[in-house]
Amino acid sequence: LARRLFGIANMAGKLSINASRINEDLMTSCQWGSTSDGGMNRLTLNDDDKKVRDWFVHEVQRYGCSVKIDAVGNIFAVRPGTSSLPPIAMGSHLDTQPAGGKYDGIVGVHSALEVLKTLHEHGVQTYAPLAVVDWTNEEGARFPPAMLCSGVWAGVFTDEHAYTRTDLQGATLGAELERIGYKGDTPASHTANPLSAHFEVHIEQGPVLESAGEQIGVVTGVQAISWFNVHLRGRAAHTGTTPFAARADTLLAFADAVRA
Repeated sequence: LARRLFGIANMAGKLSINASRINEDLMTSCQWGSTSDGGMNRLTLNDDDKKVRDWFVHEVQRYGCSVKIDAVGNIFAVRPGTSSLPPIAMGSHLDTQPAGGKYDGIVGVHSALEVLKTLHEHGVQTYAPLAVVDWTNEEGARFPPAMLCSGVWAGVFTDEHAYTRTDLQGATLGAELERIGYKGDTPASHTANPLSAHFEVHIEQGPVLESAGEQIGVVTGVQAISWFNVHLRGRAAHTGTTPFAARADTLLAFADAVRA
């Protein structure tokens, strides 16, 4: 086993991804949901998301993967290893913001897909199975909150909670999964469908790496978001004759609260 692993390690040291191919694949996938300004609008589970999912499934099957789709539409493309360990996963999501970019999130799936293709064309067999994952509704732009279906897999939300989330037109995530044919049979659970690890490549959406003169970094933390619905009730008064001390001005109170 050690010799076999050593041989794989020696070969892996000589492997290199195909930069042209990863860019071509990315641009191919961006034909579904592209906008006139060069960006993307591919909200989760819409018709364009179905088309890119179909393309993704076809691609991974061409490169020796079996495909599992769980109950909330997460797609797991698994390349067998020589062991029965849970797969080491790579991936992200193919859905976008309504005014998103071509690399935001999407590159996490494409970089994983390129790893898969590189290993396949060099005949490399890994010890642990590998998985490329496309998580459903990771952006949360159509069905809040974000990371909804990876949250179901992680045990944070229930299937039913995800199914009943609605978009602005009143469509539910569950109904849209059914409509595009991506409500799978695999349980959406990290215990029933485990992974050994998960890695995600992402573009940097800020100036930190550039200002540091670095090309790549490791994320050690991310912003935490809390959502509040705040209702302020003021009192109407004549703006010309009512002194500020006698007003209950809602907009001013709101501005002070935001600044604080």
